[in-house]
Amino acid sequence: MYNPKSTKACEFINHNEIIKTLEYSYKNKNNIELIDKILDKAKKRKGLSYNEAILLLDCEDKEKNEEIFELAKQIKNDFYGNRIVLFAPLYLSNYCINGCVYCPYHLKNKHIPRKKLTQEEIRNEVIALQNMGHKRLAIEAGEDPKNNPIEYILESIKTIYSVKHKNGAIRRVNVNIAATSIENYKKLHDAGIGTYILFQETYNKESYEKLHPTGPKHDYDYHTEAMDRAMQAGIDDVSLGVLFGLESYRYEFVGLLMHACHLEATYGVGPHAISVPRVKKADDIDPDAFDNGINDDIFAKIVACIRIATPYAGLIISTRENEKCRERLLELGVSQISGGSKTSVGGYYNPMPDSEDSAQFDVSDRRPLDEVIKWLMQLGYLPSFCTACYRSGRTGEKFMEVCKSQQIHNFCQPNAILTLKEYLEDYAENETKKIGYELINKELEKLNKDKNIKNIIIEDLVKIEAGQRDFKF
Repeated sequence: MYNPKSTKACEFINHNEIIKTLEYSYKNKNNIELIDKILDKAKKRKGLSYNEAILLLDCEDKEKNEEIFELAKQIKNDFYGNRIVLFAPLYLSNYCINGCVYCPYHLKNKHIPRKKLTQEEIRNEVIALQNMGHKRLAIEAGEDPKNNPIEYILESIKTIYSVKHKNGAIRRVNVNIAATSIENYKKLHDAGIGTYILFQETYNKESYEKLHPTGPKHDYDYHTEAMDRAMQAGIDDVSLGVLFGLESYRYEFVGLLMHACHLEATYGVGPHAISVPRVKKADDIDPDAFDNGINDDIFAKIVACIRIATPYAGLIISTRENEKCRERLLELGVSQISGGSKTSVGGYYNPMPDSEDSAQFDVSDRRPLDEVIKWLMQLGYLPSFCTACYRSGRTGEKFMEVCKSQQIHNFCQPNAILTLKEYLEDYAENETKKIGYELINKELEKLNKDKNIKNIIIEDLVKIEAGQRDFKF
């Protein structure tokens, strides 16, 4: 029996319920009357259940699909406006004892260069990232209790937060490490992390166990129940994701939304963010070996339907995808992207000749951060390095309350302008500065009617110009 409030993986991710849902959706994918009812509900901006959202994903009617895409665009704009949050991954170690068949870090890969950053090397990596202009990082590490114990992760977080280089500072450290205990999640919470990230890879238990034949990650239940333990430990901002291409995308779509439904029903807080990576080429990994790959059109519709189903969640697309694909997905719902990313250990400060050989996956969008910022602004987006919600304690239920009421822009828009201004002054190339200042002026004009917000912005922009950087972002 499907029970979204259970903390047992087999009950809140119920295989039989997923199969039943998929069969019903396939039979009704061209039931226009039913599709219209679901779209009418979606237009209320309150989200959809997994069994409603899959019908939109499966719908084949051309006119209705155009309506789905248009609604996704509207919802994205209503909740997130033209803001796009920037971040970068920081790989601490690629030592791993798991046997994941889609990841080059798997234990049997004996020719990939293995590396673990020292604290001094982490400092250098952070300085390199600060010199680009980054303010938020997502740290990554393989699962290896000997080389990457929780103490190493905690020490690394402390080091990252301690580095103040010129005007640079990392204000938010998100953490993407293997499923762990409530005790360890409490330690991460106390260390001041932002969001805890863990990709499910696949929600199909049978496929999951085949794709993870050895190592602690083989335990489907322990992995799938990780977000419950994180929530119980006080981490109220968590980020879900699947690796599209490992299993049927329809199955993954339903499983992902089931998981979001479970968190909402059990803790009153859905996922803070959802990532949508696809399997990519890497050392020892051929994506063509997996027969569930999806093309760009299906990928775009998945993003649009996730945006409609979970209006409150940030949607993340990484540099796995190329510029053209990312541009399309930005319009349909993506609100966070990485820029200037390296997926190798020690890839930022002084990369060794073989550093790319240690990358977790090939990067498709290799443009430097400044070029990505300029590109976003030319498309009409407002690049943001804002971390105000995390720094002011606006997380979990507090964040969701503001976001679901479509009022988050009252906080995010001013801070996006402030942090873009900061980036332009400290890091941008001349052409990027010119485009950026023009954009900021336009954004200030839009906010001109709200005198309270306008006065706060102008006051703090003056502080920036005067070199006073004591205000919160």
